[in-house]
Amino acid sequence: MVKEPCAGRVKSRLGRDIGMTQAAWWYRHQTRRLLRNLRDPRWRVLLCVTPDSTHRISRTWPADLPRIPQGQGDIGRRMTRALAATSGPTVLIGSDIPGIRRAHIATAFSKLGAHETVIGPAEDGGFWLIGLAHPKAQPSSLFKNTRWSHSETLNDAMPSLRKPVAKIETLKDVDTVADL
Repeated sequence: MVKEPCAGRVKSRLGRDIGMTQAAWWYRHQTRRLLRNLRDPRWRVLLCVTPDSTHRISRTWPADLPRIPQGQGDIGRRMTRALAATSGPTVLIGSDIPGIRRAHIATAFSKLGAHETVIGPAEDGGFWLIGLAHPKAQPSSLFKNTRWSHSETLNDAMPSLRKPVAKIETLKDVDTVADL
């Protein structure tokens, strides 16, 4: 899940601390580094981009990576749509988590061998990764009653996830200057 890194449209809480231009700069470089570090022949990287109009024309992201638009709605609806656009085991990650490594993605995929869902909790109460063994068979209630950007986001989402659920390492996302 990526956003076009335009000042005022990405990392707004961080932007209030360091300025919108600096926040967009940080996000652009963070995401480029993340994409370089996560390429691996064991999986395919697909960008789910917002705003939708940038999924074909943006030169921000590597041209060889396929892209799909996120569409409208809250983050839960956009993630649900992104997961439904895939087939086979799928891992979806946020792009503002500097600590993500290939080993985390490999661990998530390995957990999907024995679990329907894998979650990577975030330190702030949300999650940085969700993986589904069978994304086409996800329940229509996925993320129902989930409060986003809230200290209880992960707890809210858990009842809607297909069981069994495996948890992997907790990581930190960057929302404010203190997170940097």
